[in-house]
Amino acid sequence: MAGFEELRALRGAVAELMAKTDGLDDGGWTELAAMGLLGLLVPEQYGGAGAGPVEVGVVAEELGRVLFTGPYLSTAVLAVNLLVALDDPGQNETVLPAIAAGRTRVAVAFAEGASTRPPAEPATSVRGDGTALVTGEKRFVLDAGSADLLYVLAAAEAGPGVFAVDPAGPGVTVEPLTTVDASRRLGVVRFADAPATAVGAPGCGLEALTSALDRSAVALLGEQAGAARCAMEMARDYAKTRYQFGRAIGSFQAVKHMCADMLLEAESAVSAARHVAAAAADGSSGWLADLALAQAYCSDAFVFVGATNIQVHGGIGFTWEHPAHRYLRRARGDAQLFGSPSWHRERYLREIGA
Repeated sequence: MAGFEELRALRGAVAELMAKTDGLDDGGWTELAAMGLLGLLVPEQYGGAGAGPVEVGVVAEELGRVLFTGPYLSTAVLAVNLLVALDDPGQNETVLPAIAAGRTRVAVAFAEGASTRPPAEPATSVRGDGTALVTGEKRFVLDAGSADLLYVLAAAEAGPGVFAVDPAGPGVTVEPLTTVDASRRLGVVRFADAPATAVGAPGCGLEALTSALDRSAVALLGEQAGAARCAMEMARDYAKTRYQFGRAIGSFQAVKHMCADMLLEAESAVSAARHVAAAAADGSSGWLADLALAQAYCSDAFVFVGATNIQVHGGIGFTWEHPAHRYLRRARGDAQLFGSPSWHRERYLREIGA
């Protein structure tokens, strides 16, 4: 776990990256690749570690603590999980080693309209007898602006499929979205007869993408839990060192209560995230119900801790220069990234047959 000085340095680096157009730190990305973290989920035959949800969850917690701005979730987690689910030998041999080595960044485009979940019947479609041509619009595409490759969910004759598209190719327009969290890059991608290559078996795109999102949500839970715990520790340290009326504000009953509530929510989020990671690794029956409930809980817990952290800090917490507000911004964005808390609760009820 990073120490206080390391965290302060990393937060400063995050603030600088947030000001950049793409938010990329090429040196940091190369270092993650050298440490083997980009290839954790990549099977060993493709140059990765062949690890699972537990290992990725541990890494995600630490990345969440510093609000990492790079495309780790989109490339090293979601794209890899999608490729494994699609089981396309050609794409696996070409793309997975490049991801593990840090040479290729990938974005997955699936959401349409106002929803952040994949549609059962995508409006984005593919036509063409020879070369496939994709037409449509995808919203809330994570790290679209920095991607070297796009995987797009689109309607096809055999059913929804996944298609590989070059974001720099003809017929593709990527437009950044203005969001509350500047450390998460989301974009709108428009396709106008963009050349594409089918990935995986025809008609299996929605099933493969749903599976990939579920397994990738384990990493998102880890990020939320790690960030919530860091925000709680930030408030705790401030309450111990900020003096008012001749005493530390942490000695006041109201502040004690806020810090105690933050501790409960943050530690519960960590427990939920780690439980789901272990259940996913074991393939436990009913793990999808646990996942749905944990996604709802961790989203709400992170928002609560982020907001309460600002209250403990008072006026300084609202300033752009202080990192406290960044945790609340990330919490608000993460709570909608793979579906809203209410959507996950409804899914939980469906999973348990209620």
